[in-house]
Parts: sequence; structure tokens; C-alpha cells
Amino acid sequence: MKKIIEIKNLHKTFVLETGQRVHALKDISLDIYEQEFICLIGPSGSGKSTLLRLMEGLIFPTKGTINVLDKPVTGPLAQAGMVFQEYSLMPWRNIIDNVAFGLELRGIAKKERYETSKEILERFGLIDFLHSFPYELSGGMKQRAAIAKSIATSPLILFMDEPFGALDAYTRFQMQEDLIKFWLEEKRTIIFVTHSVEEAIFLGTKVILMSPRPGEIAKEYSINLPYPRNRFNTNFENYFKDIMKNMNVVSITHSY
Repeated sequence: MKKIIEIKNLHKTFVLETGQRVHALKDISLDIYEQEFICLIGPSGSGKSTLLRLMEGLIFPTKGTINVLDKPVTGPLAQAGMVFQEYSLMPWRNIIDNVAFGLELRGIAKKERYETSKEILERFGLIDFLHSFPYELSGGMKQRAAIAKSIATSPLILFMDEPFGALDAYTRFQMQEDLIKFWLEEKRTIIFVTHSVEEAIFLGTKVILMSPRPGEIAKEYSINLPYPRNRFNTNFENYFKDIMKNMNVVSITHSY
């Protein structure tokens, strides 16, 4: 498979207004290939979201390199979509206009961008809410719309920062299944941040366990389970126990 993202010896330090230096990430090296579903897990403060933003080009490393499609990252990636926990919908636009926004910025004609947006919204079960506004939708529906907006421009890479973290358990499970269905059909590269070990195993082809700050890659797991996955399968439970064991070990032994 083709290498999509190459990270070498990455460090990130933030300088606060007080002058205090916060070492967020330390010596990260990671290769991500096309069609992989990568889940980043670890305790709060381990730099998962920081690493995501570095890959997307929203912030820049203190040291080290990030290449996407063999080119250094110098700013936000045109080839990528981003989904946050906070829905990222424009409240003054209805749902179809939210989804069509990226296509509009690219100069796509109105008829074509609306046809594309309708197809995507139908896939995510929102065809009956084209003209609704975000405030009229439930949390799960808003997140479906946010994902639809992010994929409307056909990005090669989809970055997702705890997109289901604010949802109730039932809606979260449904969204996980919807996302896997999309990924299996489209085979885009997805990098997904989560605090949930179970969610990471259910979704990912690979799980990256990060240590407490400064975040380092503590261990990588290739999840060799068929889709759709069964949370009550013995092999699923074995992955869960192993990752939890190593997460506890990393948290106890990591030196600050």
C-alpha cells in the first residue's frame, strides 16, 4: 500500500503566556498508509489531538518532519477533511448548504454541489432534513451532517477528533457502525482520536497507544479482526485486556 503520512522524530513544545514551556509530544515517528483506519488512544494530556492537528497542518512541530503524499506539511491540507467533537456546522446555513460549503469554495456549480450533497446526506440518513438548520437536529444527526460536510469534497484523509465523545451510548454505537460502513465502501484513510479502548478496537485497523505527557508512542497494535466486529468476541476481549494492561503500565512507569 502507498504511504500517505510519514512522521519522523516529531517534537512539539508549547510556550504559555507565563513563559512556561509545555512539552506535548516527544520523538514521534509514525508511518500511515492508504486505506488504514488509525485510532489514537491514551490518557488525557498525551497529545493525541495535538498530533492530529500537526498532521492536518493546523499547527507546526517544534522539531522533526511531517510529510503527506511525499510533501512537507506547510499549512492546512487540501486533501483532508476534519471532524471535531463540536459538530463544526454553521448555524446560519441549513444542512444541505453546510454540506455543500466546501464544494462552493472550490467553485463547483450550484446544481452539481447540491446533487453531490444530497447523495451524501442520503447515505447518512439525512435526506429528509436538507432544509433544516443545525439547532433543529439531535446531537447524532448534527454529527452525521458534520461528517457529511467533511467528506463532500472527497478528501483522501479524514481526521476525526473524538467525534462521538458527546453522544449518548446508543447514538455513539450507531455512529460507529455508520462510519465503518462508509469506510468499508470508500476506503479513505482515517485518523481517529478517542479515549475509548473499546471504540478504538471496534473501528481501527491499527491502534496507537500514547503515553502521558510528553506524549510518545508506547505501543502499536494491528487489529486483525474481520468487519463488522463483535464486541463480545473472545479475540476482541483479548485485545481490550492487553491494551488496558499496557495503558495502565505506561501511565504508572512513564517519567514526567
